[in-house]
Amino acid sequence: MKVVNIVNGVNVGTALFTQIYSLSGHNMIRRATPTIENPICDIHGIHDIHGLPTVRISSMIKYLLVFLIALLPLPGFAAAFDHSHAQWDALAKKHVVWLSGGHASQVDYKGFQGDRQALKAYLDGVSSVNQAEYDGWSKSQKLAFLINAYNAFTVELILTEYPNVKSIKDLGSLIRSPWKKKFFALRGKERSLDDIEQGMIREPGSFDEARIHMAVNCASIGCPALRNEAYVADKLDAQLDDSASRFLSDRSRNRYNPQSGKLEVSKIFDWYGKDFAARAGSVEAWLAKYAEKLADDPKQQQLIRDKKAKLDFLEYDWALNDKR
Repeated sequence: MKVVNIVNGVNVGTALFTQIYSLSGHNMIRRATPTIENPICDIHGIHDIHGLPTVRISSMIKYLLVFLIALLPLPGFAAAFDHSHAQWDALAKKHVVWLSGGHASQVDYKGFQGDRQALKAYLDGVSSVNQAEYDGWSKSQKLAFLINAYNAFTVELILTEYPNVKSIKDLGSLIRSPWKKKFFALRGKERSLDDIEQGMIREPGSFDEARIHMAVNCASIGCPALRNEAYVADKLDAQLDDSASRFLSDRSRNRYNPQSGKLEVSKIFDWYGKDFAARAGSVEAWLAKYAEKLADDPKQQQLIRDKKAKLDFLEYDWALNDKR
């Protein structure tokens, strides 16, 4: 026969019942195996298998029982994921520093090392999200989740070898890039950084959002800045636009060159040109929306808007974006 302990109509389990009852200072010896028809405990007190009262629980103990039962996790229910990404937000605010008027940032990896457990706690929460839970989210919640996951797992990857790493490329090999290294779980499977960016974020029909290239951070100086805050669904569009504006305002990586008459931009626009073209018709057309960020002179800005400036792609700086 199955032992059933009922408190206020709730099956609390034998072990928990014993622990709770011991708080009252009483001891109880069972002389028979209880069943659902003859529960050991109900709201009125303790009964033996014959239904005869053996001891009466005080009101205070009753309230304690109810309170502790309320804290029990329900079978099949996990805590909902925190879409404010508060843990990552706190770490980013603490360890990411804006530079160059807010056009670029540096990461305090040494500081992240000191907060490794806090980073692990956030990443554990990210990894605990299964496919069914993810599928129930809004499009903005999904994209914010994937961007933050990519950025946080990139920091974790750097920390595996820090401080003996000068570039994220150092963490790869001749046969496998660091972005293809499977070192974490996501949505129930072992994943790599490429799985997030190429397989989830850039998957055709999922988001079709070119601005993500200014949001995911590859731990390099040439990469668009890592924000000092988490991306969140309710302000995701504004955050993406702000990240794009900051990056395109950085004249060390994107600019109109009046001497050559060319629009010199990051290699990102070469590598992922089809993403920008898919949104605006061409890379030039996508960049035209940010003409005032790329040049100061109104005539030069108009050349960019008219898509008359030939593109030239700058060398990419793969040095670690470390605050030393």
